[in-house]
Amino acid sequence: MASDRWEPVAFKARVDDVLHRFVAQEADRFTEIDAALGPVAEQLEAAVADGKRLRAAFCYWGWRAVGQPDNDALVRAAASMELVHAAAVVHDDLIDDSPLRHGRPTAHVALRSALRRRPRAAGAARSLAMLVGDLLMGLAGQLFATSGLPAAYLARARPLWSVLTRELVAGECLEILRTGADPDLTDSLKVIRYKTAKYTVEQPLLIGGALAGAGERLREGYTAYGLPLGEAFQLRDDLLGLFGSPGTTGKANADDLRGRRPTALLAETWRVAGEGERRQLRTILGRRDVGEDGLHTVREVMRRLHAPDRIEEMITARVDEALDALHAVDVPAPATHALTALARSVTVRLS
Repeated sequence: MASDRWEPVAFKARVDDVLHRFVAQEADRFTEIDAALGPVAEQLEAAVADGKRLRAAFCYWGWRAVGQPDNDALVRAAASMELVHAAAVVHDDLIDDSPLRHGRPTAHVALRSALRRRPRAAGAARSLAMLVGDLLMGLAGQLFATSGLPAAYLARARPLWSVLTRELVAGECLEILRTGADPDLTDSLKVIRYKTAKYTVEQPLLIGGALAGAGERLREGYTAYGLPLGEAFQLRDDLLGLFGSPGTTGKANADDLRGRRPTALLAETWRVAGEGERRQLRTILGRRDVGEDGLHTVREVMRRLHAPDRIEEMITARVDEALDALHAVDVPAPATHALTALARSVTVRLS
């Protein structure tokens, strides 16, 4: 990146190049063990084929906001955040039994084709997908450690990896534990914070900052900016999941309803719903065959109760909180511009 101007398309291309080369090499090494591992290796590469590279961007600007210059080794370290995300996505799709991601079959669905003549092929495919996710998490640590940054820089950031992993797994566990219970907004927001917000924005910023030697006040600013923005990102994702176009989101609209997941959108709907509306929702939530009629019913209940409008208000309030926190810390102008642009882009309406 030759200038201080934030160019997201150019940055994404740099991260894509790192990821695609690194994972392709690792996939080749994997299949050298045995050719039968080919379908699993293909899913490693598929896991990094797409993505906005937001987590890498936040890590990069966590570094640059300290005053450090652009650095190819830093881009490699930042790209490792995307492997954490890829691992989380494979595991999340497996837990939620989601059939699609980015408009393509998820790993546990795609791997069934390699096992179609085997007994219990679906269960075996799920096991393989779990291992794909595990391997991606291991590769994230490898890419970070071999990024080319000085060992002293890496040592400053290494403790944050255990925090990132612990909080991400805790969020996923909380979602599983609370799935199927009567929706509760406080519980849903806690799941959002730990499952998504922290590893999407806050932790990448803190890791980038730690690599660069950020001071305590700046680290506090990263948290004050990153947590509300990460929550706003997931709130937008929940809205798009139910009301967005599958052609844009790459996911089925009814996934959250089938899984009866504890989204904030559902929790806010439940909070203001009367007994009759709750009865309507109970007949649909958790059904495998939600269908267009069930989807339409839930959407109409939500609209009638103005739940999507209140989620929009929550998104706006969190973006404003994040930007106020950003402007309260002293960082170079290019970092302020980039982090402001990222705050807008990660919460934009897509439909």
